[in-house]
Amino acid sequence: MRRLFPPFEYPAAPTAPGREEPPSAVRPWTLEEIADAYAYPAAAAGGAGQAARPWLRGNMVASLDGAAHHGGRSQPLSSDADMRIFGVLRALADAVVVGAETVRREGYRPARRREAFAARREAAGQGPAPAIAVVSASLDLDFSLPLFTEPPVPTLVLTGAAAPAGRQDAAREAGAVVVHAGEGAEVDPARVPGLLAGHGHTRLLTEGGPRLLGRFAAAGVLDELCLTVSPRITSGGAARILDGPGFETPAEYELTSLLEEDGFLFSRYRRCPGAARK
Repeated sequence: MRRLFPPFEYPAAPTAPGREEPPSAVRPWTLEEIADAYAYPAAAAGGAGQAARPWLRGNMVASLDGAAHHGGRSQPLSSDADMRIFGVLRALADAVVVGAETVRREGYRPARRREAFAARREAAGQGPAPAIAVVSASLDLDFSLPLFTEPPVPTLVLTGAAAPAGRQDAAREAGAVVVHAGEGAEVDPARVPGLLAGHGHTRLLTEGGPRLLGRFAAAGVLDELCLTVSPRITSGGAARILDGPGFETPAEYELTSLLEEDGFLFSRYRRCPGAARK
């Protein structure tokens, strides 16, 4: 893996013979190096008398022609490096927010505790693994799955107050925590980060799908997008990484880092202050 952006700047006067190896050099990166490269802003952790601010980042993969999946799954577009970054982003998060359709299609399981990140999470005041937070209006979910019955930390179900009462009861009976994020059946995406922060989750990661990511972006709460561009072409009618109504004015994001390995590009964009909303 190598870093393409921001460019590496050599010290004005190296103290040791030769030059320090630049991040643009092609070599394997450790998990710690990847974690440092994708660290959340300090504001998401709080400290120094400041309350933590929720920070929502999205992580998606897209083909060269813009497809968010192939055959209904993202795996055919991925790579070993993409999966390493995927795992690191999860290991840094307090909660992973995902849509119900993605849970069904991708066969979601609980996030697992990873020994490589145990000390880092403990130092950051985090639990052993991130919680999974499932967004669903209908609650058409199989609550007998390990995602609900066997997580290391309770799974949250984000739904509307008017969602089917029987399905809400089934979620609670399975061990999930039901959180109302809307007065009707639908979830108000603008309320999600604040509600999760109220449960102690401020470092937030969403893995989509495209409809959910589009709703977060339209609500103006998608702080960051981590996008893997796969050097593969799929054609077909697969959705883009954001699937929703168009914005009146395109929202502005700025590139903060760009990594590369085996032709895959790993970009990181942050929403510009005052960026336009839908």
